[in-house]
Amino acid sequence: QVQPVESGGGWVQAGGSLRLSCAASGSIFSIYAMAWYRQPPGKQRELAATITSRGSTNYADAVQGRFTISRDNVKNTVYLQMNSLKPEDTAVYYCNADIVAIATLFVNDDWGQGTQVTVSS
Repeated sequence: QVQPVESGGGWVQAGGSLRLSCAASGSIFSIYAMAWYRQPPGKQRELAATITSRGSTNYADAVQGRFTISRDNVKNTVYLQMNSLKPEDTAVYYCNADIVAIATLFVNDDWGQGTQVTVSS
């Protein structure tokens, strides 16, 4: 079974930095697009950043210029470097990946369990 697992969340003061990681484990044939979503308290889940298998990136306006998404295709891992954090960045951050498992050779939209990021003012 293929499962992305996030790590790196925590508490930080406004202006600080955090780096999230998400590693996909299991019998993986290929991974296409990867992304980070976030869900602030009491709000809907929203897209933060995406990265294609070739490294093309896209960011939500709210994080543009402060967050950087990257990936290591050998390690099946995606990262989110978050700088100049603001209290409004407080959310549960979820990893998402389009993974082709060896067992099925079909693309599946896989989600991690989420990691909490809290930014205090």
